Amino acid sequence: MKKLKHEAELVKGAIPAGMKYGEERGAVVFEPTDSASEKILFIYRLLVHDKLIQALPEDQVSQQSMRHKLAIWYSHQLPKDHPLLK
Repeated sequence: MKKLKHEAELVKGAIPAGMKYGEERGAVVFEPTDSASEKILFIYRLLVHDKLIQALPEDQVSQQSMRHKLAIWYSHQLPKDHPLLK
């Protein structure tokens, strides 16, 4: 798994984008007390369920691998000339 150049910033953007997606879809209501880890897990599972990202084998699912998958997903949502993609 090759780390993306701006992976941390992409993950920070992916969390609110994933939360918005889940709430607009009517699948979840996030609470202010939900941790980032919980949000990442739920967003990852939702995107896999909706076939927007490819699932990892269960023995390879970790917080780091889910963050990486969300960063890749979010990078595809950004315009081609976005600074995080350079």
